[in-house]
Amino acid sequence: MADDIHPITIKGGRIATRRLLLRPWTGADTEAALAVYGAGEVSRWLAPALERVPDAAAMRVLIDQWADESEALEPPQGRWAIELRATGETVGGVALLPLPPDNRDLEIGWQLAPGAWGRGYAAEAGHAVAHHAFRSDADEVFAVVRPRNERGAATARRVGMEWVGETDKYYGLTLQVYRLRKGDLDDSGPTAGF
Repeated sequence: MADDIHPITIKGGRIATRRLLLRPWTGADTEAALAVYGAGEVSRWLAPALERVPDAAAMRVLIDQWADESEALEPPQGRWAIELRATGETVGGVALLPLPPDNRDLEIGWQLAPGAWGRGYAAEAGHAVAHHAFRSDADEVFAVVRPRNERGAATARRVGMEWVGETDKYYGLTLQVYRLRKGDLDDSGPTAGF
């Protein structure tokens, strides 16, 4: 995977790999975001933290809420749309947010529209966000995955994360916990500019 994602460029609120641009969500992303967060195959793994989004109006409200929340987040935290650099198509989202209940650990979460599955985009985005977190002095990042979410667990492993156990500490669910430490990330370093 390293050949697909390096070099990683981090500039302002954007993160780029060879194939992807991770950028802030905008209202223009409403339909593309609905194809992700309105899809039952995706939302079933997100509830109760995020319920299935029923329509474009609700998706637009949620994107506006994410933009407002992003203003208050401490770097490197954030939410990004995953855009294909070759076409400009928005295919998913990735986030780096405090992991409840104590909000001390950082969680990487990724979601893709079902039509974009199987191409490595989620792992590439997660890996790039981990680079971003570690460039901002985070020591480790986590992903939490429901035990039957084989696709999510496989993506965590492709990001480079290691399974550390199961817990019911987060979101009131039994979840598998994956961790990536700064020293375990392959790091060619980000480059300047896009």
